[in-house]
Amino acid sequence: MTQHLDELIAAARELVSAGLVTGAGGNVSVREGDSMWISPSGFSFADAEAQHYPRISISSGELLEGAQRPSSEVLMHLQVYRVRPDVRAIVHAHPKMTVALTSAGHDLRPMFADYYVYLGANVPHVPYTTVTTPELAAVVQGAFEAPDCQGMVLRNHGTICVGESVKEALFRTLAMEEQAFIQYHALTVGTPQYLSEAQCAELDALDSEDYRRRLLAEMKTSSEVESKG
Repeated sequence: MTQHLDELIAAARELVSAGLVTGAGGNVSVREGDSMWISPSGFSFADAEAQHYPRISISSGELLEGAQRPSSEVLMHLQVYRVRPDVRAIVHAHPKMTVALTSAGHDLRPMFADYYVYLGANVPHVPYTTVTTPELAAVVQGAFEAPDCQGMVLRNHGTICVGESVKEALFRTLAMEEQAFIQYHALTVGTPQYLSEAQCAELDALDSEDYRRRLLAEMKTSSEVESKG
């Protein structure tokens, strides 16, 4: 097994501890060359061990390694990797606050720096599409064809975040749920004040925020170097 898979398993378990998935919900994957490791179908992230994660060819979709069936959302992961060579990891979760807020018709809108810094301005919110279907995979693929799309909301379903590293995809997922939590509570006590386009542009110009983005990229590079050593 590889360091990439070890990082994926650690992130999957963090999703459980953060309450962003329940039972066997959600799925995660990480790219390795022209293949991906993906979480097994029917397993809780808390229970799945390295030997349970199958490895799938990205180009053909063929099972290359492992005895377990891949996540039922395997096609969704394959389609994203095929259209986004920069994506190294995908996290699909079912964050409760995000699902509740967006299923009620609200869109996530930046109210604090982390959400905008990690997700940017292009966060599609798409209507419910039946889970595990080719139709859902096509919707997800279409959104992520935009190179500035790093995360999206599936109404009445969950979130999908991508990254150049497992940690980056995880951080984006956590930032989305934090935004939903803050936005929900702001709506219950008053009128939320969202960041304007000008304020978001100011964040883009800050050296401190550029540093945070670059740090995640350096974590990716360091991980890849160590795994090849």
